Amino acid sequence: MAALVTPSQEHAFRRGPRVVAIETVIPDHVFPGLLLLRVQTDAGTVAGDPVIGHGETYYAPHGVAAILHDWMARRLLGADALAIESHWRFLYERATAFGGTGAELRALSAIDLALWDVLGQLTRQPIWRLLGGPVRDRIPVYHSCGGPLYGGRRPGDAGGQGWPGHGDPGRPGPLEDNWRSRHEPGDLAEELLAAGYRAMKLWSFDEIYQRQGGLQIRWEDVDYGLAPFRAIRERVGRRMELMLDGHGFFALPAALRIAQAMREIEPLWLEDVLRPDAVETMAVFRERAGVPIAVSEMVVLRDMLRQVLDRRAADYVMIDPTWVGGISETRRMAELAQLHNLPVLMHDCTGPLTLFAGLHVSAAVPAVTSQETVRAHMATVYPQLIDEPPVIQDGHIALPERPGLGVRLRDDLFDGRHPQYRITRL
Repeated sequence: MAALVTPSQEHAFRRGPRVVAIETVIPDHVFPGLLLLRVQTDAGTVAGDPVIGHGETYYAPHGVAAILHDWMARRLLGADALAIESHWRFLYERATAFGGTGAELRALSAIDLALWDVLGQLTRQPIWRLLGGPVRDRIPVYHSCGGPLYGGRRPGDAGGQGWPGHGDPGRPGPLEDNWRSRHEPGDLAEELLAAGYRAMKLWSFDEIYQRQGGLQIRWEDVDYGLAPFRAIRERVGRRMELMLDGHGFFALPAALRIAQAMREIEPLWLEDVLRPDAVETMAVFRERAGVPIAVSEMVVLRDMLRQVLDRRAADYVMIDPTWVGGISETRRMAELAQLHNLPVLMHDCTGPLTLFAGLHVSAAVPAVTSQETVRAHMATVYPQLIDEPPVIQDGHIALPERPGLGVRLRDDLFDGRHPQYRITRL
């Protein structure tokens, strides 16, 4: 039986494998909002290949790339790649000088994923095992009704904005689930059930906001937003759990009217019907909504989450690993929610490494109940970015078994010829 750690890897642990280069690329031909990262080290695998950590984050990728190369590289190049917590704390504390969120936190998220990936590769273990797992052998998933172009547009592009929550409305065609959730909701629900899904999330109120804003909402517009939910309930009954994502578009009076109407649907949760930045307002909403409330991948700091929990403003806690500070902070936030006996949801409507990071935390933290997926991304986008896309079977994804994150970004994305490729070396 091969040794768990080879002599060269043991030496790397003793002195610490050094970070020797940071590479980024923005795959704007596939997903222009995505930032992909590789952290090169001077350590080697059993096969003699260099150990390279992989990470990603989403939104404003050019700004994130600048932070990684012009600022965070100063800390990381030549440093111990396994000093994950030391790097996390240093970079986070420096980022708090200008708020501690935004592009700095997303850059830190990508770095954290990559360093955990390095640790997993050197120990030849999947990250979930290093986190103390498994608490389950497969992760339940639900379907979020995005289409192939959701996330595939830049802000200001013709045909649909790339702003958060302004997803492509879709058109008739394969995997156009945003369009189908409006125009063929019953057929879509039956198709998803046949594919093994038992829960789906709709965005049916977004276009109302985009048409008239979110300060008020008329009852006829509420009925319009509710129509897909009613059609699904009529077609498949309670066999499909239903959720609403409001993308933070509505003020409290409109949000309460939506929640009142959604009671007949008996949703699993309502998510971000109003923004979670005003915690007292969120607490009022949760108290009066009459349905479970999920808060929110927009809550990106642990102290923000603490305030939400202290004020009892949530029934579910949703976390995006590549927005909050990576696997390290995702685990801490999930365990904080667990202390309050609240279930945790993993967000991913963006890139493949966000999904894999969520799977690893889901495998190790008992409170996590499900992982968000977008089947159009898994079928059309992820194969262009990673070497082995995950497979959903019977509404679940099996735990990644390969070392580290369990997936690699495609080498051809980093061949140096891509116009959005950048490398900073020691």
